[in-house]
Amino acid sequence: MTDTATSRLPARRADVDRTDHKARLEAAIEQQRIDILVEASRWREAGHYLDDGWHKLMQARTPLLIGGGLLLYRGIRHPASVARLARRLVAGALLVSRARPLLRLIRRVT
Repeated sequence: MTDTATSRLPARRADVDRTDHKARLEAAIEQQRIDILVEASRWREAGHYLDDGWHKLMQARTPLLIGGGLLLYRGIRHPASVARLARRLVAGALLVSRARPLLRLIRRVT
């Protein structure tokens, strides 16, 4: 008789609190898993362009290495032409950096 009597008794408050707390924790963990999946998808989308560029660069790796070796060989054989080329590249980079704001201003006016 004691077995049936105890089974009819309402659950203790601590058991209810524990079950409720466990359910809240499981829901929080499930939400965190969903958040991680969403952020992982965003991360893959954000890095997609970089990954594509890297793969294209790696496909052209051998020609780039050969071209770089030829430029290095030419630079060793003719250092004056390399210095002249470096000066021209720096001047071109400065010209582009100063022309960019000017072009933006022209686009706004027209």
